[in-house]
Amino acid sequence: MRESVGLASLRPSENGAAVTIGTFDGVHVGHRALIARTVERARAAGASAVAVTWDRHPMETLRPDRVPPLLSSRERKMELLRETELDAIAVLSFDRELSSWAPERFVAGILVAGLNTSHVVVGEGWRFGHKASGDTDLLTKLGEESGFTVEPLPLAEAEGGPVSSTRIRQAVAAGDLQLVRSLLGRPFDIDGEVIPGDDRGTELGYPTANIDPDGSLAIPPLGIYAGRGKVGDDFYPAAIDVGVNPTFGGDPERTPARIEPYLLDFDGNLYGTMLRVEFWERLRDEIRFASVDDLIAQMAKDVEDTRRIVAG
Repeated sequence: MRESVGLASLRPSENGAAVTIGTFDGVHVGHRALIARTVERARAAGASAVAVTWDRHPMETLRPDRVPPLLSSRERKMELLRETELDAIAVLSFDRELSSWAPERFVAGILVAGLNTSHVVVGEGWRFGHKASGDTDLLTKLGEESGFTVEPLPLAEAEGGPVSSTRIRQAVAAGDLQLVRSLLGRPFDIDGEVIPGDDRGTELGYPTANIDPDGSLAIPPLGIYAGRGKVGDDFYPAAIDVGVNPTFGGDPERTPARIEPYLLDFDGNLYGTMLRVEFWERLRDEIRFASVDDLIAQMAKDVEDTRRIVAG
């Protein structure tokens, strides 16, 4: 797969390109439907299948005060895009200059001169250009003038509604990880470096890994979750605490939330390594226990439930 970063790195395809365009936050099942159709059209025409995306969420440039929690870091998004059958990914800097381009300049500079586009696949509500002034009708008109066709696809549907990054963020915020999994087509996950904690889990018999995730990412609400941890190429069932340790004085109003997975059947030192935490199912709220013994008993049950859920 060919990857390019920046406008200057764009190279027109000799045989034309079928192109899909978007932020692709989370690379959910709706995004994958766009990509699959793009690949299908490219293969039929003997062209390259290309995804154009941005180096940041557009709101970081347009409205920094309204940037939504992200479903994937840039690195994770690229990893997910690489798993598809695309031939190329073009990452453009969504800065003030690009956001000021008129739709006509976007088409001429990127789709025509930059990629030699023969076909475009986008969601039917997709907009582009300065102040989102371009829509699929304008794109179709410009395509007719420039020699490419446009295929607006309706939003993919799942679990009784359209699949969108906004809907997935709402489900993450509600702790509905099963709905999130249906809309993403995979478990919701967060990557982070394992950093030193207070070793309280070790003292209780359940050593946890304290991870430091990207602060721009969406995280589920405080609670205990069943899921998996990925270390290198290996997966381990994981009982995950997203919380503040209220039994030991943590206050949800003042204490920063931490993500602390306990990896079942893992034996080793994780400090300084990157750990991927998959959230499969919410088990319970995080509560303050009357005694440490009560907490340990509940942790044993959480581990038992986790093993059952992941094995199932």
